[in-house]
Amino acid sequence: MKLKKFVVLIAATGIAAPALATDGYFSHGYGMTAKGMGGAATAMAKDAFGGANNPASMVWAGDRLDVGLDLFSPRRSAERTGSAAGINTSGPVKSDGNLFYIPEFGYNKMLGWDMSAGVTVYGNGGMNTNYNGGQLAGGAGTVCNNFNPGSASYNMLCGTGRLGIDLVQLIVAPTFSMKVNKTNSVGVSLLLGYQQFAAQGVDGFQGFTPSPATFATNNNLTNRGYDSSSGYGVRLGWMGQIADGVTLGAAYSSKMKMGKFNKYKDLFAGQGYFDMPENLSLGVSFKATPSVTIAADYQRINYSGIRSVGNASTNTGVSSPLTGNTVASLGCDSCRGFGWSDVNVMKLGVEYQYSPTLALRAGYNRSGNPIQARDVTFNILAPGVVQNHVTLGFTYSLSKDSELTMAYMHAYNNSVSGASLYNNWVTSTGGAPGGVGIAGNETIKMYQDSLGIAYGIKFQ
Repeated sequence: MKLKKFVVLIAATGIAAPALATDGYFSHGYGMTAKGMGGAATAMAKDAFGGANNPASMVWAGDRLDVGLDLFSPRRSAERTGSAAGINTSGPVKSDGNLFYIPEFGYNKMLGWDMSAGVTVYGNGGMNTNYNGGQLAGGAGTVCNNFNPGSASYNMLCGTGRLGIDLVQLIVAPTFSMKVNKTNSVGVSLLLGYQQFAAQGVDGFQGFTPSPATFATNNNLTNRGYDSSSGYGVRLGWMGQIADGVTLGAAYSSKMKMGKFNKYKDLFAGQGYFDMPENLSLGVSFKATPSVTIAADYQRINYSGIRSVGNASTNTGVSSPLTGNTVASLGCDSCRGFGWSDVNVMKLGVEYQYSPTLALRAGYNRSGNPIQARDVTFNILAPGVVQNHVTLGFTYSLSKDSELTMAYMHAYNNSVSGASLYNNWVTSTGGAPGGVGIAGNETIKMYQDSLGIAYGIKFQ
């Protein structure tokens, strides 16, 4: 079966449900055990989610099946204040759609004592915003009418109707793991990726596309419905016990080369390419006491290596707005992106084996903020600004062969503010820049909660 048909079939089951994730747009953890420990999992082997965390862990996990569902609730808002041009919002504009269902699946089969084969299926991450339109006045002489003529009212970004994006990413990770000796293992996962994207209400940017004069008949920017792409990558892992009760782990995931979003090639830098970023994880776990395990991970996510994500939103592509020509500052390789920086993530978790049938967990996750003040305007669409997460979880053994795991996460409210890009943008017809302060400042905010449950079966 071809890759695209295979991943589309899995996506149809709901596993690629939309979400707005936490460490940038990655999840704070994969698998309910990891989610209860702040995401720390690189040096742990508790379930069949090694394809998402560390492939080398699977050979220590045994024969098992894990199926889970996370209820994810992000709360996003954006606001513009201080504009001398009459494009303030009357308070924060909140994004609708605040509850998403994110399934997960893992299976592992031992091939003797020293090898295993399995598969992990998970939502890598995503972005979703859905703002009402009509916040800004239209008509002759208004700022938005200069960018996007003909409407009686506009959304926050001078587009018509509702404003937002929906990005979902699914990864299917067939995994092979083997022990190189009694204390060390290595593993590899083939990462088969599928993603969907849709945008609405960003027609205020039509003047910055390569062909604004033919936008009505040549629209590859907004309101095109869902587009999809597929691609591949690889994750490599090592795990080793270096002392009694002390385990180290390392995992590296290559950049996943994905196909184009052809329907949105004028929105994304690189003519519609939206690859998944390279990332690296290092972890340690140790038994503080016979009943207490402490785990810590460091993760690096290289968002800047993806043009559509990492290019600054102030890039002007092949022409400069300050010369009165805004054409072609979207879509090209050097054109405007979301301006995301690479992030470092620290994850810390503790597990307490309260009784033979009950394990309790808690964790903390601290992520860098990928969004700078310079890029707030574009990131009204993608306000991935949360940094501090706390988690709780437990596993209860229903029998010697089955268990129930739950995890809760709260990401604290965080915001980023910056001067609006409209302060210096010119109109699509080549008018003069508005001037500092004419469009004021913008603030994006978000906080999140999630609650998940998973059922695990051990095969003897």
